[in-house]
Amino acid sequence: MPAFKTLDQLDARNKRVVVRVDLNVPIENGEVRDATRIERIEPTIKELLDKGAAVILLAHFDRPKGKVVPEMSLRPIAPALEKVLGRPVTFVFSDWHDGKAIDAAKNAKPGQCLLMENTRYHAGEEKNDEALARIFASLGDAYVNDAFSAAHRAHASTEGIAHLIPAFAGRAMEAELKALEAALEKPKRPLIAVVGGAKVSTKLELLGNLSGVANVIVIGGGMANTFLAAQGHPVGKSLCEHDLAQTARDILATAKSKSCEILLPVDAVVAKEFKAGAQSHVVDITAVASDEMILDAGPRSVAAIKAAFDKAGTLVWNGPLGAFEIAPFDKATNAAARHAADLTKAGKLVSIAGGGDTVAALNQAKAADDFTYISTAGGAFLEWLEGKPLPGVKALRGA
Repeated sequence: MPAFKTLDQLDARNKRVVVRVDLNVPIENGEVRDATRIERIEPTIKELLDKGAAVILLAHFDRPKGKVVPEMSLRPIAPALEKVLGRPVTFVFSDWHDGKAIDAAKNAKPGQCLLMENTRYHAGEEKNDEALARIFASLGDAYVNDAFSAAHRAHASTEGIAHLIPAFAGRAMEAELKALEAALEKPKRPLIAVVGGAKVSTKLELLGNLSGVANVIVIGGGMANTFLAAQGHPVGKSLCEHDLAQTARDILATAKSKSCEILLPVDAVVAKEFKAGAQSHVVDITAVASDEMILDAGPRSVAAIKAAFDKAGTLVWNGPLGAFEIAPFDKATNAAARHAADLTKAGKLVSIAGGGDTVAALNQAKAADDFTYISTAGGAFLEWLEGKPLPGVKALRGA
């Protein structure tokens, strides 16, 4: 892939730098509940401010659909930004039609940080409207994209603006792209992928792309049941897309033709109901009763996954192995995640994970901190794994 410019190539002194960030954070009673995404962008903002730039932050929040919706304002996020940065942040309200954003940016001084209002207050944002992109570009002398999580969208603030003024990747974007390159483009082999989740239908493109890249794919979660049923195994009352049986068989055949090994559960933790404290037991995958549901991979399956990890050079993880939200159906995910974390810590494995449920599961397993890289991006991470071009990244590369 063509190279992208980073902050190393940006002379920021006395420049106004427009930085696209992801501030789509959970807010409760007017306060930010989880500042993880703000913490990810801190290095980029601080570096630019320290280099003598005026920083103009662009971000979206929720889906106001081109209208001013007060409860979708970025105003409540300014105090959380100030807390993380340890510096003042000036919030600028604008509906993107009134010229207030342009006036504020023109008057911004070196070392000052401005947070502009929700970019989606203008209908042209999601349409990648050129006129709005020009308004965004007029705010500064250079553009920095530090929002990989929005890079799969061709919007005015993620794609359009990058063609109008010099464009660079922020530190969070740079780290994400380097991690993903290490995972799929230049992986240390063997490359193993864990793909879990509820439904095969949501991961068809992912499995299709990975089967041509990975050496081993571990399939877990509810989607494994569809593959097991397609092979003639009983799955009882388990979540299962029976109508995708032929699709599952096709995926298995394609993987085999590409010398990609598919690991499916050989035993399972089953219960008659999905609730905390439900009675459960382990059965061979051939012995699931008609009134039982598969809720987690069993110990023999976990042992096989660990053994595969031991041989691997790179691990890419998207999706849990079972219904991890409720104990004891989190055991397989926890055990596999901790094993991957231990191998990573010992320098034996490069481990990259992403996706909302995945991050939650790895945090619950207390394994996330020892993974090589955890992506906070949801849709963008998944689309990248599917092999799709990301407009926000292509624009940075001048493509």
